[in-house]
Amino acid sequence: MKKLVISAALVIAFFTFSCNDEEWLERDPQNIISDEQLWNDPALINSLMANYYNRLPTLLGVFNTGGMTETDEAMWSGHWDSNWHNNFEYGDNYGSYWDYGFIRDINLALDNIDQYSTDISEEQKALYQSELRFIRAFVYFELVKRMGGVPLVTEQLIYDYSGDPSNLQIPRSKEYEVYDFIYDELEAIKGSLAANNASKTRANTYVALALESRAMLYAGSLAKYNNLMSASISLPGEEVGIPADMADGYYTKSLAASQEIINSGAYALYDLNPDKATNFYEMLIEKSSSEVIFAKDYELSLKTHSFTYENIPRTLSEDNEKQCMISPSLSLVESFEYLDGSEGTLQTMDSDGNYIVYDEIDDIFDNKDPRLAGTVLYGGSSFKGAPLSILAGVADWNEDTQSYDFLTSPNLGGNYETDAGGDGGLMTGFDGPKDNTQNVSNTGFYLRKFVSEGPGASIRGVLADNWWPWFRAGEIYLNATEAAYELGQEGIALEYINAVRERAGFEANSLTSLSNDIIRHERRVELAFEDHRYFDLKRWRVAHEIWNGDQNDDNAMVRGIYPYRIVRPGHPDNNKYIYRRIEPTRFMRARFFRFANYYSLIDQGILNNNPLLVKNPFH
Repeated sequence: MKKLVISAALVIAFFTFSCNDEEWLERDPQNIISDEQLWNDPALINSLMANYYNRLPTLLGVFNTGGMTETDEAMWSGHWDSNWHNNFEYGDNYGSYWDYGFIRDINLALDNIDQYSTDISEEQKALYQSELRFIRAFVYFELVKRMGGVPLVTEQLIYDYSGDPSNLQIPRSKEYEVYDFIYDELEAIKGSLAANNASKTRANTYVALALESRAMLYAGSLAKYNNLMSASISLPGEEVGIPADMADGYYTKSLAASQEIINSGAYALYDLNPDKATNFYEMLIEKSSSEVIFAKDYELSLKTHSFTYENIPRTLSEDNEKQCMISPSLSLVESFEYLDGSEGTLQTMDSDGNYIVYDEIDDIFDNKDPRLAGTVLYGGSSFKGAPLSILAGVADWNEDTQSYDFLTSPNLGGNYETDAGGDGGLMTGFDGPKDNTQNVSNTGFYLRKFVSEGPGASIRGVLADNWWPWFRAGEIYLNATEAAYELGQEGIALEYINAVRERAGFEANSLTSLSNDIIRHERRVELAFEDHRYFDLKRWRVAHEIWNGDQNDDNAMVRGIYPYRIVRPGHPDNNKYIYRRIEPTRFMRARFFRFANYYSLIDQGILNNNPLLVKNPFH
């Protein structure tokens, strides 16, 4: 009865207001935003733009801990439930991406701004349109580098309910046509984006140039190296396969974009801390870094990420859960050369097959490229001002066999005591490494790059807010190096690569000549864990050679190196250290990349909906 009374009162009130105040019925609803309101309110448009920036696609990056183990950079060492990362084979659909829903949203937003934005300035309108076109170009780059040529859709596709969907079915463009579209779009909008040039989290002129730099380098590489294969990968309609004679044109565009960024002075290789290892670490942690061109934004009060929570060394965790999800690989560590230019292989045994004895646990890493210590943590490292407890076990000298007995504790942090005269000191460190164990390093290394030292960064309720860099100056210098070298401009290439190496800690002009191997090595160490390795090996057409499924290959497999404290009372080597190379038990299968993985599978449902699409090679 009470509800009926209220309803009747509402009806009476409605008609009363209808008779006495016609404007009451014309009031804007409080729970609906009209197109006119949305597209004329900068705050609302900015909110929508933030959503679109947040949807920018990636493969292994944006703090994807599991994905970072799917190359030769690391192995999975977290919870057993995800140990499939260590039994991993690139499937036909690995890296597949086909988000035309996002493309439609962008095209719709462009149309709406054009139609409804009447109360904002033409300059602001042009800026929003240019940002949307940048996001669309970025999405198309993610599509083409995974799938090859894809349908180029730049306007809304609207179904007319006639029963005939053919107007919605667009064939795949040629692979090079997609790259050309990306370039043309970026060239058209880069000037309009200048109003954002002070921002590192929104598209600006230099962000557009950075995407040009990367995309054109990819296109040039594909045009050259795909055609150098004994049997190039292609389709009759060129949906896959870029003509070889287009390579130099793309390299030229990449170099020009890179040089425009470098010569602008808007960004610089970060070089503020005299400690080169710490400088390299801080480069991507400090939000004021001169290095970062464009980043995915995080802020403690708004949005955080769990990368530090998942990867902080075990003894430094503030939450006591989920530490060390990934263990960097020995292959990656040894790719960092020594400062004298020699190869980075760690010396564990002498020419006679005897273990090399080191006075301190970290002496084996002396004179290594400082970027190593800025990227990973190892025995003797400190983090957050505290030393790590890294020790695999003890090497107890056996007089009878004249060799070492390698002993480990069943528990992390266990001590060693023996009647043979051990000193009762640490046996296995609280941070391991320990084979076949979860949430502790299985290779002997922890990740430092991107792991925040901020308070609360490893607590679930707080987490971290350091940025993810989409583009940074170090990459641009290396893009310029590669493009210049491919164009026969070795002097220019040397200038750029030596600048990167000098910032890292090498002598000025440490390289006097170049090769593809040198350039590719430099990208591996400079850009480790930044979502480049997988696509670099693909565009150079060497992924099937590196990840060849061979259990004996150090790149296809993930291996480690463990430090042991010598127990040999009365001998000069007592309490010194030796290292053993190990094959982690949890890493079960060599990475295996097939020709079918150079272009990802197009899902059968997509093919069914659009009969004009052709399948990718080997699918």
